[in-house]
Amino acid sequence: MKNQELDQDQPPSSILNRIKRFLTIKPSSIDDVSILLEDALSAKLIDKEAQFIAERAIRLGDTAVKEIMVPRVEMVIIAPNEDSTMMINRIIESGHSRYPVIGPEKNEVQGILLAKDLLPIITTNSEDIDLSKIIREIKVVPESKKADSLLEEFKKDRSHMAIVLDEYGTISGLVTIEDILEELVGEIEDEHDIEDEDLIQVSEFEYIADATLELSIFEEKFNKDFNNIDAETLAGLFINKLGYLPKVGDKIEIDNMILAITAADKRKIKKIGITIKSNL
Repeated sequence: MKNQELDQDQPPSSILNRIKRFLTIKPSSIDDVSILLEDALSAKLIDKEAQFIAERAIRLGDTAVKEIMVPRVEMVIIAPNEDSTMMINRIIESGHSRYPVIGPEKNEVQGILLAKDLLPIITTNSEDIDLSKIIREIKVVPESKKADSLLEEFKKDRSHMAIVLDEYGTISGLVTIEDILEELVGEIEDEHDIEDEDLIQVSEFEYIADATLELSIFEEKFNKDFNNIDAETLAGLFINKLGYLPKVGDKIEIDNMILAITAADKRKIKKIGITIKSNL
């Protein structure tokens, strides 16, 4: 159906007739529904916010979870046998309420840890935490899963998080009910959201860093010395080592560390993954 500009002087009765006509037939496309919502807004039957949410709601059916998930390199995960102190410190630092538990094999999904389930254990001053006794089952979905369908499953199962697998069965990310709701109402911030955090530990031996992280902070955190490098940021270190502007996937090795570009565009590096080789 061809979209038509609404005449601002069009009488309300005419607009209402158009809305009634839409309600008696099945819209042939999302664009048809958008026209209906525009008409309803013009007739002052809904406000701008309601129109915004309604349009985004009907588009959820065309949105795959791959488009809204948190990518694997940015996931904060828990290893089943990692040091309890390190695990608790990471939970405190990240401020999340739920954490995927991933086994020694990188695609071994063992479950989900709720931070609140640790409280009774921590208060008893237990040094050893047996995660197998407190982790819960976690939903696993393919990248192609539609967001509206997953939202219904979240509501039905009263769950909040799912691991996303690609077509080869590899973990590609995670998606939460908040990610889907943000598609409806825009970004949701809470008291735990931290703006522009430059360095985040995502697992026992993995970090994700902003490319603008000051090299002095990196040196202090990982006990490195780059006095002979003409750079002030992690991005500058990368460019100095390679001699060109790197792209996603490019890597450098520094002692027992592997640094890899995880996000970049044609003009600059954005995110860098840091992996510490545990066997060194």
